[in-house]
Amino acid sequence: MNLWKRLLPLALALTLLAGCASTGNDISDDDIYTNRVELQEVNIEDEAVAMSEAPAALSTLLLPEASGVNVEKNSRAQIDYSNIKDGYVMVKCSSAGKKLVVQVFGPSYSVNQTKYTYNLNADAWTTFPLSDGNGSYKVTVYENTSGNKYAALLSVSFNVTLEDEFAPFLRPNQYVDYANAPKAVAKAAELAGNETDPLKLVEIIYDYVVTNLTYDKKLAATVKSGYLPVLDNVLAKKTGICFDYASLMTGMLRSLGVPCKLVVGYAGQAYHAWINVWSEETGWVTGAIYFDGSAWQRMDPTFASSGKQSSSIMKYIGNGKNYNPMYLY
Repeated sequence: MNLWKRLLPLALALTLLAGCASTGNDISDDDIYTNRVELQEVNIEDEAVAMSEAPAALSTLLLPEASGVNVEKNSRAQIDYSNIKDGYVMVKCSSAGKKLVVQVFGPSYSVNQTKYTYNLNADAWTTFPLSDGNGSYKVTVYENTSGNKYAALLSVSFNVTLEDEFAPFLRPNQYVDYANAPKAVAKAAELAGNETDPLKLVEIIYDYVVTNLTYDKKLAATVKSGYLPVLDNVLAKKTGICFDYASLMTGMLRSLGVPCKLVVGYAGQAYHAWINVWSEETGWVTGAIYFDGSAWQRMDPTFASSGKQSSSIMKYIGNGKNYNPMYLY
């Protein structure tokens, strides 16, 4: 089986950030959600190409460095894993005019074969997040040989214990690049005002994004592989595909200091995308913001702590059985 066939499940899963399915559950939306915004005439097949290949990630820390303390290298490639406690690894590879790919195998790979695949720009250090948490990792650099075939150039394995569990979910990355989005960051601060409660901030940011953005059918029909949301452009145009919605919401929340996971996986029997957020009161809230293939939805932000929460919410969300994350960004 060639590398492309092995990567196919990832490519399919990543289409979720462009939206792909209905919820596949029989619980009333009125029981679960306080907000539901339909996206009219969403062409899932068109915009799915935006995520058909995972692009190279930016730094999960503001000032990453290849410090050279722990390095695996050969004549073609280097993997610097000196700063894994801070949630990132760095890779550099010389170019031979061929496509380069990096795969990050985290702790979840041994459980469900989940791996992260990124394109790699040649001749420059590129930083990749260790978003799979603590545990054993393997990072491998591949070079395209012909067609869909790849050869491994370099590989290294290591164990990770993060100093800060939130590091990968507070910092910018290439899917959520708020480091280069000063207007989006300023708008988030303006909307937040003096509010500091994480779940209230989720409500504020969600309400702003879904009421001010419209679905971009033209972009969905023309988007190319490797498309990356530019958050300030999305904010200015007030249009975007579902990938843009998710990235803008996540970026604005992270810029406010709200730990936020952009998640792709299964909800019920279908692929979905959702956003988990953390608060001191509730811990991680799964599916606080949720895309079911036709609409963005926001869970009642008090469901995990209020004595008035619906039993159907706790049955569907609280036990976690209906949410099976595959990829975290």
